[in-house]
Amino acid sequence: MEKEELTEKEYWDGCWGKVKLPSELTDENAGNVTRELIPIINRHIPENEDLGILEIGGAPGQWLAYFAKKYRYRIHALDYSKVGCEKMRENFDLLNLDATIYNRDILSDDLSDLPRFDIVYSLGFIEHFSDLDLVVERHLALLKDGGILILGVPNFLGISEPVLRRLAPRTLSMHNLSTMDMANWGLFEKKYQLKTLFRDYAGGFEPGNFRRCEERTIKNLAIRYFFKLVRISFGRIRYFRRFNSKYWSAYLLGIYQKK
Repeated sequence: MEKEELTEKEYWDGCWGKVKLPSELTDENAGNVTRELIPIINRHIPENEDLGILEIGGAPGQWLAYFAKKYRYRIHALDYSKVGCEKMRENFDLLNLDATIYNRDILSDDLSDLPRFDIVYSLGFIEHFSDLDLVVERHLALLKDGGILILGVPNFLGISEPVLRRLAPRTLSMHNLSTMDMANWGLFEKKYQLKTLFRDYAGGFEPGNFRRCEERTIKNLAIRYFFKLVRISFGRIRYFRRFNSKYWSAYLLGIYQKK
């Protein structure tokens, strides 16, 4: 049987243990790619402070903080990392936000006691699993009928794949590249009869994705330095981010309504 998860809980415990708090997403501090995602998401979610929103794999909670302050949503998070949940609690306390946090495993734990939510989303989560259909199904199980599902993954196809395979092969191995092919999303969209509100590549080309260098050889450092020059030269110019494709865009985003 193929392993469902491509990362280990200990890996995420280590990642979240290093996070500096408070961590909050705002329109002003958003990174280059996130700045492109925010208006797309904002166009497709309702302005209703009575709604409940759940982030899956939510540590440390910066997106939830954004939704809480901008839309006054009731915020919830689900994460299987105990350290990640502790960091979220600390983060929300520092930001003076009320949040409900579930330390659960979306694949292996019984989630039948959880409420159903108006909006369920994950941004950078489903690509860490081998079975795309299964992990999407678990998202939908927590979503109300008529609710909004938001799924986002980084895109390592096209130009990114050979570069990352050279500079950061261990990191690349933690990702299921088939989840980054938009054609594969049509399968679960049809199976679960989702109404597609938005589904496309976004964010433009992001040379900052090539900062990681796991083996510091001269050739690898030269490649990383080249993309650093590209980033300095025009990586922050928003005009270029209007052009998107599977072959160079930094992100794949889907927004759906559950029938």
